Amino acid sequence: MKSLNIVFISIGLIFMGLGIVGIIVPVLPTTPFILIASACFAKGSNRFDRWLKGTSVYKNYAEDYIKDKSMTFKRKAKLMIISDLMLAYPMITINKAYVRIITVSYTHLTLPTKRIV
Repeated sequence: MKSLNIVFISIGLIFMGLGIVGIIVPVLPTTPFILIASACFAKGSNRFDRWLKGTSVYKNYAEDYIKDKSMTFKRKAKLMIISDLMLAYPMITINKAYVRIITVSYTHLTLPTKRIV
């Protein structure tokens, strides 16, 4: 095994671990970490790539995004509720106008939603 493959596999395992932690901790984004892990495993090892794509974590968090470049409305709504609750804290506790402007402008960023026909 080439040393570069070992580096890609190691980086992929680190990002896979961060993605799993992101499932539990709402501050960490799960999908980007799983996507990075997938890219690293694809470069490093076919075996690890097949393993990742067979896991429920990959299927639940990254597969829809890779296929359609979007997410289901249910997942998007859940993420937005968690995000809004986290962003409400500085809106309530910090009495600075620029913090409120930044917080409000952040909440208006959107991701594409998959349309189910």
